[in-house]
Amino acid sequence: MTGAGRTDHRDAHTTGSPGRADGVIERHSIDVVPDGERHGRAFNQFTLWLGANLQITAIVTGALAVVFGGDVVWSLVGLVAGNLLGGAVMALHSAQGPRLGLPQMIQSRAQFGVRGAAVPLLLVILMYVGFFASGSVLAGQATARLTHTNDTTGIIVFAVLTAVVAAIGYRVIHVVGRVASAVCAVAFVFLGIRLLDRVDVSALLGDSHFSLPMFLLAMSLSASWQLAFGPYVADYSRYLPRTTSARATFWWTLSGSALGSQWSMTFGVLVAASAGERFLDDQVGYVVSLGGAGLAASLLYFVIALGKLTINVLNTYGGFISMVTGISGFRGQRTLSPRGRAAYIAAIMVAGTAMALLGKDSFLVSFKDFLLFLLTFFTPWSAINLVDYYLISRERYDIPALFDPHGRYGAWRANALIVYAIGVLAQLPFLATSFYTGPLVAPLGGADVSWIVGLAVPATLYWLLARSDKSADSTEPGAPADVLPIDGGPLEDPSVLTGE
Repeated sequence: MTGAGRTDHRDAHTTGSPGRADGVIERHSIDVVPDGERHGRAFNQFTLWLGANLQITAIVTGALAVVFGGDVVWSLVGLVAGNLLGGAVMALHSAQGPRLGLPQMIQSRAQFGVRGAAVPLLLVILMYVGFFASGSVLAGQATARLTHTNDTTGIIVFAVLTAVVAAIGYRVIHVVGRVASAVCAVAFVFLGIRLLDRVDVSALLGDSHFSLPMFLLAMSLSASWQLAFGPYVADYSRYLPRTTSARATFWWTLSGSALGSQWSMTFGVLVAASAGERFLDDQVGYVVSLGGAGLAASLLYFVIALGKLTINVLNTYGGFISMVTGISGFRGQRTLSPRGRAAYIAAIMVAGTAMALLGKDSFLVSFKDFLLFLLTFFTPWSAINLVDYYLISRERYDIPALFDPHGRYGAWRANALIVYAIGVLAQLPFLATSFYTGPLVAPLGGADVSWIVGLAVPATLYWLLARSDKSADSTEPGAPADVLPIDGGPLEDPSVLTGE
């Protein structure tokens, strides 16, 4: 490392001092979280991800499995399989946070280069804006009914509230997650009881007819739901103490996310199978009607808005971190002023709100295609990141080099970018959406298996290339790493910054 590189890395730690552990408004962005500011327990990941998944959009995602032709039994089985498989991949990303103390996507610089990471980052930002928009459509409906305004006003009010919470940052995000997990769990139990009083569950479960394409669609819907968390899940575990068990982080994240999403999606399957057009015409209105009218309805509208607030804040916060990561790779930016933070968050809010207002009248079809579209671009990134972190670098990164385009990881890493492109292209023959269907979908009976190809192909190619490249930039076990003290203290063991 050059002398400039050393100075920059020290700045990345010491200039983070405004982000004291006792502060409410977060100051850190893409810099390493010092050990002195680490806090919390792995269990916090359970409450955050449970709250983030007990919400109306997850209900709609589960309903889509039935809306597009699946039966109740095999839709539920497919959703369980997708939530577990996709959730396991997502939780592996979560376990990276305490080890490195970094946001998720800045780690991609170790695979794609300091500037090359901007390629997947562009798509990640699109994801955040899209999820912000889809969440705002449904939350806006709930907010409008709660405040007795129209949907447009509800969407705008909800978007502003989301931006405010995201601007405050990490601590408040976890508080909102804990509150939402408790409140929404109680509401979902209540709604579940009301639903079971209205429908003949035995009749729904008795109408079982296995269809491979519909089973794989259900699996793809829930897997894409989980995999889409991958690009930002470590953002919310990076403040955990470095000594936090990776296994505990993995299991608490997986259990919270898989339980919350499956709970919501099961409810969505039963509602869609029993209500049909009444649910399709007004998803929010029908769900609330299960609970009754008057005060009960108002409380349920509040619960829906609260559940969406949790996940929309995650999308806004993740979008802000991703924008800073992408731009800083070219500008050399290490820290961010409160004004700059507000500007990035405002940009996400404006773009997501505009998309929500434009697409609110064709929500269901657009959202299903959006989920599958996302899956095409994020499974290759996830495969490359996990193979590099766990199998090639073995959980050790040269953190100063992540901020230096002239360092170990370079500005652009052609091999990873080529593998990423191959991973995207390899999925196209197997992809099935309303605007494009690949040539191999019909021979498979209409099944969409693109996400499986998107994980397997780039993971294999990247592993082979990285293992054969003797001059690979990844930090091999035992390789030297430039290390500086955290918070200006005495020089610590080299493993402090590499994650060993």
